Amino acid sequence: MTTDRAAAPAAGWRPMREADLGAVVAIAGAVHPGYPERPAILAERLHRHAPGCLLLETAAGPGGYVLSHPWRLWDIPKLDTPLGPLPEAPDAYYIHDLALLPGARGGGRGAAAVVLLLAEAARLGLGTAALVAVGGSVPFWAARGFAEATRPALRASLASYDAAARYMLAPVPVRAAVP
Repeated sequence: MTTDRAAAPAAGWRPMREADLGAVVAIAGAVHPGYPERPAILAERLHRHAPGCLLLETAAGPGGYVLSHPWRLWDIPKLDTPLGPLPEAPDAYYIHDLALLPGARGGGRGAAAVVLLLAEAARLGLGTAALVAVGGSVPFWAARGFAEATRPALRASLASYDAAARYMLAPVPVRAAVP
């Protein structure tokens, strides 16, 4: 996989497909080596909520992915653990992972994915988006309206990621329903 930035203008997000899972596993390993998840876990995220799973296509090939789904506010899904059935009455939209290879970063690709995810949350009628920010990504998420949210009960869940992990929330704008 090349990381040629000259290919950037041809990049775009599209729905993830089962056939993309090999690329997703490879990207996850490259971008998040400290947060490994088995291929079956990544596949389960796709199967649980396909509309929240996207792949970034670039002229050089897959450049990133997003996994997201309806969930419960203040409940952090454990890494490398099956979700099981999605909640019948979710009250948040959880962004499990937004991963971009270095050559696919810049040019607003991550921000474009967030717009699409918030539109999906709005389509589902969910008023809050949630995530765990890792790897120094707090400034990226803060620039998109997410703010750190804390509760003592979250400490153990966050520590399973790393000491710098932060639970973040953002309101889902009603206008997000029309991307």
